[in-house]
Amino acid sequence: MNSKTISSGILRAVAIILGVALVLFFLYKVQSVIGYIAIAAVISLIGRPIVLFLEGKLKFKNTIAVIVTMVLLLGIFAGLVGLFIPLVIKQGQNLSLLNINELQRNIENLYIEIITYFDLHQIDVEQSLKESNLLSKIDFALIPNFLNSIISGLGSFSIGLFSVLFISFFFLKDSRLFENGIMTFIPDNKESRWKKSSTKIKDLLSRYFVGLIFQILILFIIYTIGLLIIGVENAIVIAFLCALLNLIPYVGPLVGAFLMLTLTMTSNLGESFSNIILPKTFWVFIVFIIGQLVDNFFSQPIIFSKSVKSHPLEIFLVILITGILFGVIGLIIAVPAYTAIKVILKEFLSENKIVKKLTKDI
Repeated sequence: MNSKTISSGILRAVAIILGVALVLFFLYKVQSVIGYIAIAAVISLIGRPIVLFLEGKLKFKNTIAVIVTMVLLLGIFAGLVGLFIPLVIKQGQNLSLLNINELQRNIENLYIEIITYFDLHQIDVEQSLKESNLLSKIDFALIPNFLNSIISGLGSFSIGLFSVLFISFFFLKDSRLFENGIMTFIPDNKESRWKKSSTKIKDLLSRYFVGLIFQILILFIIYTIGLLIIGVENAIVIAFLCALLNLIPYVGPLVGAFLMLTLTMTSNLGESFSNIILPKTFWVFIVFIIGQLVDNFFSQPIIFSKSVKSHPLEIFLVILITGILFGVIGLIIAVPAYTAIKVILKEFLSENKIVKKLTKDI
């Protein structure tokens, strides 16, 4: 090995490192576009069964079927956004978002009622709260500032919405568009295997995302019935929002519980804590627990076993590991990514003993 070989090897290594760095930098800069493509891919998977139904059963042409599907999905999205408007207005009134002093007085009154309630039960929490000086540390101006940031982000949201809709339309119109892009990087002798695994992945993930919709629907019905019986204002909107948060494994239900209890309490600011706020909050918590029990022991096992053909324990471990490694994003993409990996492994490493065990039901 002479000096020329060593120097060329070093230059090649440097070039590879620079190339990888440039690719990573490029991906970082276009991360929003990658996000749009990912969201559009999920929408196309959800809409794929509708397109196939319109084409197969109702004999629609491809373009017409895609347009009808997009209009249907847009109508559902617009309806959901419309549901949240009354909740935002109502909570804005209850929390006095445009009046910081009124908001602070309401929370301090609620604080006094809570302290009085616990004093009656000989539980002294006032001293510890005073020592922490909690209320003086709360910056109530954060709430309108947060609303202002949401309003300023509406412009970016509109661009993102248009981009997602545009990409989703072509993903639905040409289901092989994304696949053909990946084919560019697949060797010719393995294209047939990839096509077979790609079709299987789309079928499984379409069933999975449709299953998630049914999961949300079941939780939504349980929460709505429970909150309406209790008499919580804007019960339908709160129920849907908390059911939607359940899509994030483990973290979502906790956030949903906090949100449901908080909205229940803030909807009754100014009322008696012991007679109205506390009983309502307790029964709302019971409704949440019932919904989670049904979801954990009925909805999720059926969805995972029927849609992605994986054992619930297997899914639990995968979600846990990806959550530790990649955080909330890992929790969300764990099941789709694991399903895709399983299908690809079965197609390309079908003789491997471990792969055989993991993919025997696929």
